[in-house]
Amino acid sequence: MTKKKPELPDWDDGRTVADMNVEGMPWYSPKKRIPDRERKTAADREETMTKEESRYYTWGALKAALIIVGVMCAGLVLFILFCQHVWFR
Repeated sequence: MTKKKPELPDWDDGRTVADMNVEGMPWYSPKKRIPDRERKTAADREETMTKEESRYYTWGALKAALIIVGVMCAGLVLFILFCQHVWFR
């Protein structure tokens, strides 16, 4: 009698995202380790950005930071105005 593997859901394609075969865990099996020469590093899989894409990402991050700083500054100004005209009268 052989064990039948459970069927995967439609959204699961069966790929491994992170190797959970960690030494010290109860399910650790040294024979399942992937040799270092076959393992691809993140640098091998990484695609480089063009200068234009890099500029767009930097500009987007800068805009997001400026919006957050602007909201905080506006809140501080409103708090000071509230203190001057309502609280301290």
